[in-house]
Amino acid sequence: MCQYSAVEGNAQDWHLIHLGNLALSGAGVLVIEATAVSPEGRITPGDLGLYSDDNETALKRVMDAVTKYAISPVVIQLAHAGRKASSNAPWDGGAQILPGEPGGWKAVAPSALPHAPGEDAPIALDEAGLDKVREDFASSARRAVALGFRGIEVHMAHGYLLHQFLSPIANQRTDSYGGSLENRMRFPLEVFDAVKAAVTEGFPVWVRVSATDWVSGGWDIEDTVALSKALNDRGCAAIHVSSGGVSPKQQIPLSDGYQVPLAARVKEAVGLPTIAVGLITDPAHAEAILDKGDADAIALARGMLYDPRWPWHAAAELGAEIDAPHQYRRSQPRAYKTLFKNAKGGQR
Repeated sequence: MCQYSAVEGNAQDWHLIHLGNLALSGAGVLVIEATAVSPEGRITPGDLGLYSDDNETALKRVMDAVTKYAISPVVIQLAHAGRKASSNAPWDGGAQILPGEPGGWKAVAPSALPHAPGEDAPIALDEAGLDKVREDFASSARRAVALGFRGIEVHMAHGYLLHQFLSPIANQRTDSYGGSLENRMRFPLEVFDAVKAAVTEGFPVWVRVSATDWVSGGWDIEDTVALSKALNDRGCAAIHVSSGGVSPKQQIPLSDGYQVPLAARVKEAVGLPTIAVGLITDPAHAEAILDKGDADAIALARGMLYDPRWPWHAAAELGAEIDAPHQYRRSQPRAYKTLFKNAKGGQR
């Protein structure tokens, strides 16, 4: 979940507190917020970045402290906002900041089409712009490895740049990066290849996708299957299946686990480890998805912001054991004698 609390892309004390808290949650993996690969790739002026030496230095301070005590391995999500860049933080309304206004800049995208009517149209990326984006992702990936992250999730979802290339709603190019499904997949796959080439062999890189735009004529689940098969051929470690974000015309049928059927379709068709996400907040529901085989892992975002100890409570409800810091194991309730692994010792 984006925190919109960086300064010029640099992590602050907030990130140390926030990530340190979540790293002790007992979750299987902690994926930190969408981290911009360039200044123009930020969603807001407050987005975290990993595009400069200053960014790397600031995030190193956070990572050094967090990973010293972390229960969960820490993964970074690399992203570029494309035409959804240069926006206010949600608590400031989230509207686009126009170029020339304080904090604003000109966005880039596959085509010169604004995200919403009345917004400033982005600049369509030319060959040099495409080269820069590829190298920006690769450079950020190299920095991520140097910082000790244990994996990279490439953000191709939620209407941001790589999703914009995939969706015919946002991509109306007439060159080899637009038109057919193969052409629209070309640039996101090139970015994935660039990230894979930038990391060490065996380092896990996976992708978050929007499996459907929820708009007639947009990107859909069968397109996602085709993309996932191409990613599988390139050594992608997993597919994280979300949806929507590319158009304000979307009609999302919100309900508990509403995106799980999309994850199940990708898992069945491709066979890659698949992550389900979206209004999965009840431990029994999450476990049922895994037991049924609709996904291999469950991602939580807002639910974990609300309850950073969600994994503890899920383990208690499901009769499982969970790892926890030695300093916290005395908090184990008497009713759950096996909740924490190796829990022992009372107050002296």
